[in-house]
Amino acid sequence: MKDQEKKLQELQLIEQNLSQLLMQKQSFQSRLMENENALKEISSNKKQSYKILGNIMVAMNNEDLKNELDSEKEILDLRVKSIEKQENKLKERAQDLQKEILKDIK
Repeated sequence: MKDQEKKLQELQLIEQNLSQLLMQKQSFQSRLMENENALKEISSNKKQSYKILGNIMVAMNNEDLKNELDSEKEILDLRVKSIEKQENKLKERAQDLQKEILKDIK
């Protein structure tokens, strides 16, 4: 019975971790969408671009801002992919634990 309790606790911990990963992933995906919208705006806008730094807005060269946004986009993509890999591993472990628990019950 102790072994089954440990498995149930691990399963609960996995569910908590999955919930936290989902919140992180949604945050990064939201930032990614903002980034992509900014890149589209810069591409279609030939006027002066600005970047918000803290409480001020600073004029910035369109090409420099585009490069900065492209770099940030790459980082955000990597973070989302990393979270998805962690999610998949946790889901697989959760499925294995569920099978073990059900097998132990029978």
